[in-house]
Amino acid sequence: MKALQELTRKNIWDLAPYSCARNEFSGRNASVYLDANENPYNNPYNRYPDPLQLALKDKLSQVKGVPAENIFLGNGSDEAIDLMYRCFTEPKIDNVVAIEPTYGMYRVCADINDVEYRTVCLDEGFLLNADKLLAATDAHTKLIWLCSPNNPTGNALNRDEIYKIINGFDGIVVIDEAYSDFSSQRPFRHELAQHPNIVVLNTMSKAWGCAALRLGMAFASKEIIDIMTKVKYPYNINLLAQQKALEVLDDPYEIDKWARLILQERTRVMDAFTMLPITKKLYPTDANFFLVEVEDAQSTYDYLVSKGIIVRNRNRVTMCGNCLRITIGSKTENAELLSALRTL
Repeated sequence: MKALQELTRKNIWDLAPYSCARNEFSGRNASVYLDANENPYNNPYNRYPDPLQLALKDKLSQVKGVPAENIFLGNGSDEAIDLMYRCFTEPKIDNVVAIEPTYGMYRVCADINDVEYRTVCLDEGFLLNADKLLAATDAHTKLIWLCSPNNPTGNALNRDEIYKIINGFDGIVVIDEAYSDFSSQRPFRHELAQHPNIVVLNTMSKAWGCAALRLGMAFASKEIIDIMTKVKYPYNINLLAQQKALEVLDDPYEIDKWARLILQERTRVMDAFTMLPITKKLYPTDANFFLVEVEDAQSTYDYLVSKGIIVRNRNRVTMCGNCLRITIGSKTENAELLSALRTL
């Protein structure tokens, strides 16, 4: 890995971060707050939230098995994705490399930040080829984007190929593990000490059932976390989101139960899809969704919309012609989907 200073934008490395009022008395006891121009009424919503989310990070550290100093919290994973560009890529000069197909926000954030976005198609069966990805890099490649389990394909990427990329690239490898709670693979967040050039993303939106909170996580070395923290907006996670996340994190066993139920339903729904006349190919998955190739994705999608059922049409995505992405819902929702398709 290159020195972190070499990977970081010079203006970001030299940046003096905004020091908010709550940072300045951190670690001290206080009862009278006259520092932040807040309204003294309507407690507790009149006060700015903890800008570093220390209590929430401590709880996440226990649940995720990662030291609090190695955790960044963002307004959804999308904030962390955008910050990777803002911190580590120079517009019009640097580039990033990503697998294709994959989550669309990697490209959107590249376009917003005016950074070249290079794609390398997965092999047949949506398999990762490390040599092809590494061959697409050059001296100005700062980031490689990997999503595992991948969206929209659903499959977990081959671990040996991921290691080849981590060990063969001198920049930062971002591994988006938004769907890792549904996979049997060991999360890469547990290997930060062995691989200081990785940033691992996770979220409260999927297995934790908290998409409305917009709470994303990045796990990385303390040095990378410190750079992201000084660039983020001071109060990026609001008080209500922090409070609700702490409440949900108190019962991780309930989340495990939800995940097991979703996986059971996934098996049932996919088995049913093998019997549908419209199904041409069903792709294996390690996520809470699956990708299916049908006879005519657009007409099937339109038909389901007419029935009040919304799935994701991936027909225009590279390598996903005539494919629909189906999220596993409740047993009732899944039954409604299957009933509609059986009468198509």
